Amino acid sequence: MIKLRRNEERGHADHGWLNTYHTFSFTDYYDPKSMGFRTLRVINEDRVSPGTGFGAHGHQNMEILSYVLSGSLAHKDSMGHQQSLGPNEIQRMSAGTGIRHSEFNPSKSEEVHFFQIWIEPATTGTKPSYEQLVFLPEEKKNRLKPLAGPAGGEGIARINQDANVFVAELREGAEISYSLDPKRAAWVHAVRGEVVVNGHVLQTGDAAAVTGEGHLALAGGDAPSSEFLLFDLG
Repeated sequence: MIKLRRNEERGHADHGWLNTYHTFSFTDYYDPKSMGFRTLRVINEDRVSPGTGFGAHGHQNMEILSYVLSGSLAHKDSMGHQQSLGPNEIQRMSAGTGIRHSEFNPSKSEEVHFFQIWIEPATTGTKPSYEQLVFLPEEKKNRLKPLAGPAGGEGIARINQDANVFVAELREGAEISYSLDPKRAAWVHAVRGEVVVNGHVLQTGDAAAVTGEGHLALAGGDAPSSEFLLFDLG
């Protein structure tokens, strides 16, 4: 079964310095029918104006992934990490017993456009940890590039949950096949362009919740280039 969640159904807030879309309930946006999907709790699409950002704030017991589409995001946390995150990188924070961090757009002229993703951990009370990995753009061209999973690996962030996260960038008409255990579920989020999931067309910001399916046919639609995130969830 495939259930679509359209772009216009997402929560939205424009704070001037921050233009944000919430796939699931978050802060002032609350929809009891959209509290997450399996262990996937948050998909926020944020655009942060130059010279602004999120001040230091805390998290506990959450696996947090950040994925930048354009611009640069300056990260600083209570574990001593101070790094800049850009496109074709994945950042993972395991908040565990508690972590504080800030996120800032250091540019004077360019906004930063990024996704922040929260996945509920398999176990709580763990020691906080951080990881930031770079990959080549070619690794996601017309194929699935693993970003995160329980085993980690070369160029793959390790998360404390039975969940695998992928990204792919498809040219028009290109197709990827993905086998899915029918007992598991998948969430497909169209980052940009047009993505076709088992015949269902997703435009930018649309998503598909997939259950009871053994196979996914993922194709680039009527756009020169399209990008999507795929979550395989236990």
